[in-house]
Amino acid sequence: MSVEVPEDLPTLDELLLQNAHGRLAELRGPACPFGNPWGYVSHLVTGYEDARTLLADPRLSKDQQRVDELIASKLGLADSAAGAASELTRNMLTSDPPNHTRLRKLVNKAFTPRTVARLRPRIEQLTRELLDEMAGREQVDLMTAFALPLPIAVICELLGVDPRDRGDFVGWSNTVLSGAVDVDAMNAAAGQLYELLAKLVEDKRADPGEDMLSELIQVSEEGDRLAANELVGMAFLLLSAGYETTVNLIGNATLALLRAPDQAAKLRADPSLLPGAVEEFLRYDGPINLATTRFTTEEVEVGGATIAAGEFVEISLLAANRDADKFPDPDELDVTRAAGGHLAFGHGIHYCVGAPLARMEAEIALGGLLSRFPDLALAVPEEELRYRTSPLVHGLESLPVRLGTARS
Repeated sequence: MSVEVPEDLPTLDELLLQNAHGRLAELRGPACPFGNPWGYVSHLVTGYEDARTLLADPRLSKDQQRVDELIASKLGLADSAAGAASELTRNMLTSDPPNHTRLRKLVNKAFTPRTVARLRPRIEQLTRELLDEMAGREQVDLMTAFALPLPIAVICELLGVDPRDRGDFVGWSNTVLSGAVDVDAMNAAAGQLYELLAKLVEDKRADPGEDMLSELIQVSEEGDRLAANELVGMAFLLLSAGYETTVNLIGNATLALLRAPDQAAKLRADPSLLPGAVEEFLRYDGPINLATTRFTTEEVEVGGATIAAGEFVEISLLAANRDADKFPDPDELDVTRAAGGHLAFGHGIHYCVGAPLARMEAEIALGGLLSRFPDLALAVPEEELRYRTSPLVHGLESLPVRLGTARS
């Protein structure tokens, strides 16, 4: 029998999506029942210590097949409706040990610090090219002109994706990650995306290149290699995580600086502050709303609340990173704040494998933007800005800005 979601429960509605920090401040406290948009009850976690503990708690599972089965059970369905979307998202992020441990080992052999470091010159070049294209224009949507194309180009080049396929990938990926209740649309996009990535894996297997996907096909650990379906899932994870986080980190950080021109002035005066500032942007207004789905495999006590076995848990990274018990004056942007401690990239065994790449891209992109356009300003009233309708991604639909005079 399906679960009836009480009407008075807080839920992932437009109020939370469009005014996330304000609404989460109202909900701050012990873990509480939360109405999931799919029609079942979860438990919302907002405190920093609770969030950090649960992100690393082995009693919370991320196994995609079991997640699908539990959702079907709660909704009174004979089978999961997730279909192609579930197949596509069965990867390292949605698995538990020992399978997660195996997959992470194989990925770590290809995604090394040296792999990331050697991308710096190319990221700097792409940043200059995009800023050059913007120069001379009075106004642009910063998301489509800069924040989106930079990470897409970087991750697609890293994995060897044909530039002609990038537009399709972005559109289909956005639909899959939207958390849309329109299951048919989500599965249709997932099916097309799966076909694209399966062909890419097949092509790389037949004709390897100097890219990370080719390397993932070749790497082994004591004779173990990634199977074809695992390579497709891994390609989707690295592609989507490799651009979504960075796109919205750049967009959210730019908006934060437009709201706090004194902080932007500090960075222009002292660019050496940028690495620490990126950590502050991640804390202050990170690119992830709710961490990916987890459920309890046994009863869990957290923050004075008891969550029974077989219950879904939604961990708000945004709320955790604004917890005053952890961060003094959490609602203030301070680019000189001591770096570290935020949960924007998660915590524990599922800590984001692409975090070093996202940090480097954001540092280069924001440094270039601030230097090139000293008079950057919001081009529309702030109340006109809209956030994407996704339980996972916290990012703007668009960010219209006036560029002012560009520096050479």
